[in-house]
Amino acid sequence: MAGGGFAVQGPARNYEGGVTTFVIMTCFVAAFGGLIFGYDIGISGGVTSMDSFLKKFFPTVYRKETEKHRENMYCKFESHLLQLFTSSLYLAALVASFLASTVTRAFGRKISMLFGGFVFLIGAILNGAAMNVAMLIIGRLLLGVGVGFANQSVPVYLSEMAPAKIRGALNIGFQMAITIGILAANLINYGTAKIEGGWGWRVSLALAAVPAIMISVGSVFLPDTPNSILERGHPEKAREMLKKIRGTNNVDEEFQDLVDATEAAKRVEHPWLNIMKPQYRPQLVICSLIPFFQQITGINVIMFYAPVLFKTLGFGDDASLMSAVITGIVNVLATIVSIYSADKFGRRVLFLEGGVQMIICQVVYQSLSSYHWQLNNSYQSLSSH
Repeated sequence: MAGGGFAVQGPARNYEGGVTTFVIMTCFVAAFGGLIFGYDIGISGGVTSMDSFLKKFFPTVYRKETEKHRENMYCKFESHLLQLFTSSLYLAALVASFLASTVTRAFGRKISMLFGGFVFLIGAILNGAAMNVAMLIIGRLLLGVGVGFANQSVPVYLSEMAPAKIRGALNIGFQMAITIGILAANLINYGTAKIEGGWGWRVSLALAAVPAIMISVGSVFLPDTPNSILERGHPEKAREMLKKIRGTNNVDEEFQDLVDATEAAKRVEHPWLNIMKPQYRPQLVICSLIPFFQQITGINVIMFYAPVLFKTLGFGDDASLMSAVITGIVNVLATIVSIYSADKFGRRVLFLEGGVQMIICQVVYQSLSSYHWQLNNSYQSLSSH
């Protein structure tokens, strides 16, 4: 899942100036925005697989799960209320992303990140202290607003701050933070599930406040991007910021490209109507279908529900959580490879390699799932006789 928006950026030339420590540090801090999304993906599936959590908030699911041989294991987590708990975040993020794009343009990228982190923090506190399903849902909605703002503003910020020659690697920093958040959440779930008294799920949910504080505090000290400063009508401030992030006073060529791009963007009177014109159709199709098909592969579902999926396959509580940890480790390692490869081999190579790999894995996963489903059905039939 990713937020909308675009970066007004000049052509990818080799401008004067190097990769400064200032740029690396600002992009590193900004990438914290990915942690909040990754943490939520990793934490929610583990929490919903904990019996103590289900017993308190979703007792019907807990009863179905503990009543052996009554029905197929795949059906035991079917609950509209549980689905509302999990999906409310994404619905809120979808709505918030439209508002976030306006805020990001009008007030700057760092303000959008700060607001997203602060709202996410409130949602984490509500979830950790939840006494009923209503508090859980409200907390999830606030988490979704935070994710919507962060997912919209952070990739734009990274793209605008990064030098052209390492823009791919720094942009993937956002995805790297997501995968680290997922892995950290999986490890935390594995630990909190062992806490005596059945309140470990509170620790898991409340610890979402940590990445929220990181992005909130970090964004306070972040500078705004030259593009954003230009958009808001402060060319001299934008030039000084560009000098600072590039580490050189000779930024005339890059600055002029930014000015030209900003002015060209302002001259477009009806951007949403304009992009529907035939001459822009290839760009529209590519920009729409690539993220659409990436999401429809179901990877977010697998990462989100990993502990539950492993549990329905017959894994025990500890084994299902540890399997999710292993999945998270593989995810982090694959992202490290992408960071190294993005600028070295190009985006097209990664698209092709990733697409082929996903096709193979989807076939293998579906084959194993179908085999287990048939085996489980056969076992249920034999048990009933």
